Amino acid sequence: MELILAIFIGLLYACGVYLVLRRSIVKVILGIFVLSNATNLIIFLAGGIKRSGAAFIAEGAEKIDPATISDPLPQALILTAIVISLGIASYILALKYKYFEVTGTHDLDQLSKTDQK
Repeated sequence: MELILAIFIGLLYACGVYLVLRRSIVKVILGIFVLSNATNLIIFLAGGIKRSGAAFIAEGAEKIDPATISDPLPQALILTAIVISLGIASYILALKYKYFEVTGTHDLDQLSKTDQK
């Protein structure tokens, strides 16, 4: 299962880098979103994939084997990263809207032509 996820994450990174290197600002924004999701999957995979109980210790239990509980830190980091990426997404989309309003184009190569007018 981890090998399949690792291959999928590699494909997401490849697609994200390809989109970031495109000329259209919309494709650059989509590439940033794909890279963000691939990074979230890497954090999730770093936590390990195993079926185990929640990280709660029953009242009165003196010793718990750490191998029987799951680590909640990767899930907390992913939730934080999702919230941050949603904030960045709304900011980037607002910038894109203003960029198109001012320049009238989505193509980043035509930006130098709009400055010369």
